[in-house]
Formats: sequence, C-alpha cells, structure tokens
Amino acid sequence: MVHEHTQPANLRFAVLTASDRSSSGEREDISGVEIGRICGEAGWELVSHTIVADDKEMLKKEMIRLCDILQVGLVITTGGTGLAPRDFTPDATLEVIEKLVPGMAEAMRLESLKKTPHAMLSRAICGIRGKTLIVNLPGSPKAVRECLEVIIAAIPHAVALLGGGVSDCAR
Repeated sequence: MVHEHTQPANLRFAVLTASDRSSSGEREDISGVEIGRICGEAGWELVSHTIVADDKEMLKKEMIRLCDILQVGLVITTGGTGLAPRDFTPDATLEVIEKLVPGMAEAMRLESLKKTPHAMLSRAICGIRGKTLIVNLPGSPKAVRECLEVIIAAIPHAVALLGGGVSDCAR
C-alpha cells in the first residue's frame, strides 16, 4: 500500500518507445500511448513521449536528455527488451544508469511468468540515473498493462525517495 506522504507532489514522467517501425511511421505506437494513459489515470504528468528506432546510441541519448535536461522523475521505455538482434533497450539503459533496481524487474518477470513462459526471455531492467527512475517495459500493449500493474504502486515512493521527499522509511 502506498501512503499519501510518500507521493511526490507532481510525478512528472516520460515515455520512450524503441521501435524501428513506429519511428518510421509504419506502425502506430500503441504501447507508448497505453503507458501514457495508465500513468495519466494515476494522476501523473506526461512531459514527453518520444519514439526512436531500435538503436542503442539513440536510446542512450534520449534517456540522458529525459533525465538530465527535462529532469523527469520517471522514464518508462517500451520495446526492445527481448532477444531479437535489434533489441537494445536494456543495453542502452545499463550504460546510462548509476544503480540497478533489480526488484522491480524481478517482480514484473515473476508475475509475467504466471501468464507465459516467454517472460523468462525478457531482459528488461530498472535503474536510477540521478533523480530519475528508468523502467524498461516490453513492447506489447498487453505486456505493458500487466507489468505496470505489478509495479505502479511502488513507483511514487521510489520517485519520492530519489527526489529527497522521504527522509525516514521507519514507522
């Protein structure tokens, strides 16, 4: 349960979609839109929604911009977390974060395994860059919903901790 005092006053977030087809206009970015909808319903403010090709350098550059320039509290990526030759999102994330937050990725995989054995093929990670939490989600709208459902209650507290809004977790 998330307590009111752990909520950041204004959780600002960004969506970053990794997709060759969506970045070229061939396919609509349904997963990125779904992330925006779910987080918007949670009362969070969407600051940026960008779509880039499945390219490690482009992903790194955009994550750094979102964290360091826009200074959002949360970056949620979608796509590029699997085993395909052009799946680079976790690799790019590892190169820009300072700390891993393995429990979030583990929780998503654990819950997803109850629905499909393919969940064990996900390389998604979660981590911290400065005061920003970065969360990798899969590319399908269904998987986005299922994974966000697992971690959404913990996100406001994590962002508040990163922003210095919580000084003591003891009760």
